[in-house]
Amino acid sequence: MTSRAAGASELPRRCGEWFLHSGIQDDSGGIARYYRADLARNNAVSTEITGYSISALCYLHQLTRDERYLAAALRAGRFLTTQSFDEKLGLFPFEWPEAKACYFFDCGIIVRGLLKLWRATGERSFLEVSKACGRAMAARFDNGRTYDPILHLPDCRPIEYGGSWSNNPGCYQLKSALAWLELYDETGEQAFLDWYQTAVARALADAPSFLPGTAERLRVMDRLHAFSYFLEALIPIGAEPECRQALEDGIARVSHYLRAIRPDFARSDVYAQLLRVRLYADRGGFVPLNAAEASEEASAIPGFQYASEDPRLDGGFTFGHRAGVEMPYANPVSTAFCLQAAAQWARRAAGEFDDSWKVLI
Repeated sequence: MTSRAAGASELPRRCGEWFLHSGIQDDSGGIARYYRADLARNNAVSTEITGYSISALCYLHQLTRDERYLAAALRAGRFLTTQSFDEKLGLFPFEWPEAKACYFFDCGIIVRGLLKLWRATGERSFLEVSKACGRAMAARFDNGRTYDPILHLPDCRPIEYGGSWSNNPGCYQLKSALAWLELYDETGEQAFLDWYQTAVARALADAPSFLPGTAERLRVMDRLHAFSYFLEALIPIGAEPECRQALEDGIARVSHYLRAIRPDFARSDVYAQLLRVRLYADRGGFVPLNAAEASEEASAIPGFQYASEDPRLDGGFTFGHRAGVEMPYANPVSTAFCLQAAAQWARRAAGEFDDSWKVLI
């Protein structure tokens, strides 16, 4: 069911068609967390995944100038700003229409998506909601030591830490904090920059202990995904010596664990995240590209893309492979990361690489 022969130029186009025609975007404009191929149904609409998908659709629009992508992104953005945003709390719930919990990480991803729409369209509501959410992130999640990862709604009480990485604070949260840096760039408000700089210091302190982080070997692959968020978030400040060293060490660590674990479990998004970080770190002059490993990762990415007569699957990306067997999840985030990694790899070869960290999905 999965194609291993799609060309680099064809891969992003097929991803775009999947976003438009698979039904992963609900009639509301929101995007489902994933499509379950074995159950033939979408999971619930996720505000976080809607934010990621907006970023992917804006990237596709930038690549192709195909207005269909911007129209789909606008539908998703207006869903977030008019239906799922809690104006009183300044936050986005985890899933919709349920509103039982809110994640620090999700809010930052959503803000970054809305800011891409703001820059693409000039529609003021996207900026205003982003500012409100950015301020609420600082006010409601920062406990003075770290960022509570999850709040219970509507009382905004922190949910007890434990379980998986996403239920605990950590260096991965720096990717969400990029929302503050983008808000500073858009508004000039010093508070946003101050909050971002605090997040950088906390993430750098946490990062050395994040990997492997568990004695359960296959769960390390999931932590590679989270750790790669941290590496992505270092790109804007990669010239700083401590950040440059963290990038160099982090790329090597993710590469090592990915190659050690992938015969048993490989996530498509980890391949894509690692390749993107390599490309940006090389372009920024922070970490020279290991061309052999990067080429291997680029070659592996198409093997996760569905080729199917079923439009709910065709062009999308599976979450990953277990012991070489495709997992039954057509995943918007995996699709977004893989399309961008493949496109940026091809654009680098053509001398067209986009250096802006704000393009990162």
